[in-house]
Amino acid sequence: MTRRALLALAARSHPKLTKLELVPIRATERTVWLIVRLHTNQRLTGLGEASDAFGYAGTSRANAQQMEAELRAFFQLIEGRSPLEIERFRQLGEPRARAGGLLSATAYSAIEQALWDLAAQTLRQPLHQLLGTAVRPRLPIYANINRATSPRTPQGFAATARRAVAEGFRAVKAAPFDGFPTNPAAQTQAVDQGIACLEAIRAAIGPEVKLMTDCHSFFSVARAVDVAKRLEPVNLTWYEEPVDPQLIDDTVEIRRQIRQPMAGGEVLFGVSGFVPLCRRRAVEVIMPDVKHCGGVRELTYIAAMARAEGVQVAPHNPSGPVSTAISGQICTTLANCKTLELQWGEVEWRANLLSPPEIFSQGEWAVTNRPGIGHVLDERTVRRRKM
Repeated sequence: MTRRALLALAARSHPKLTKLELVPIRATERTVWLIVRLHTNQRLTGLGEASDAFGYAGTSRANAQQMEAELRAFFQLIEGRSPLEIERFRQLGEPRARAGGLLSATAYSAIEQALWDLAAQTLRQPLHQLLGTAVRPRLPIYANINRATSPRTPQGFAATARRAVAEGFRAVKAAPFDGFPTNPAAQTQAVDQGIACLEAIRAAIGPEVKLMTDCHSFFSVARAVDVAKRLEPVNLTWYEEPVDPQLIDDTVEIRRQIRQPMAGGEVLFGVSGFVPLCRRRAVEVIMPDVKHCGGVRELTYIAAMARAEGVQVAPHNPSGPVSTAISGQICTTLANCKTLELQWGEVEWRANLLSPPEIFSQGEWAVTNRPGIGHVLDERTVRRRKM
């Protein structure tokens, strides 16, 4: 058979993309998991996630409509074609994603994720096999306890951290500085309260469990340094984004003056977005998010660049179970991946959104060899929770 005939046969046998479906799942008043499901003419479906695009779950319906418009625009680039044409989609979509801001980057990333899920299913392989196969059978997961904590007091954070550790997690993260006031007179009290929360967590979980904090870029350089020095007895595994990580000079200056390792980069896009952090050694750990950084392939490129610069990777993932399943598949292939984030304890039915259900055992995620990302949506849970 000629090469042309083989290509024609492959084209006929591969599924074709026919439909984009948006599945917004209301988790809490604060959180919507926006799931993207691509359909094919062979009844295969692929999943991606576009959550936390700073607007979809909030009060702005205009932002939600913009996100939906972006998703449909990116789907048009690949509609009617094979899900194996991921590089074609990347070449056509990347310029728009780069120029369009966070919503556009997130929409592009979600479609790209779903294409990888479909491509792996088409080839009857787990996603990690397409990316180079897993280098570890189990992946350490840390529990982000931020949204599970109420009240947001030292006692509340300590109690939530104890529950996560009781489930087997050996690392926890909190963001006790959220809601940081703009009024300078109130900032000193907010800093004291945040530090007290982290001290209470450390007392509750003991010295062996890892503890991280996310500052969500609330601080100036001077305040970031002061807070970091006051937190030295807490023994942080990392001090995350005290300032916007795109402020490279400020980030480098903070790192120069403190002892704790630093981490950041949760909404940066593409390899080029992470190059300054890595090459200037502004942080010890970068945090690309598969939902915002350009998707599956781009995250692997970012990790490879970071490895060449001696920087570790711990993907940002305060997300739903689809993003977690995809990120886990990627992380198991990365030699320089430290751990993966889990938005722990936000809703008790979270695991059941997927079939088979999401499972964590003793703070670890086990690699699955099921095709694609290893899961589909559980339709009963979708019917109950879809917006």
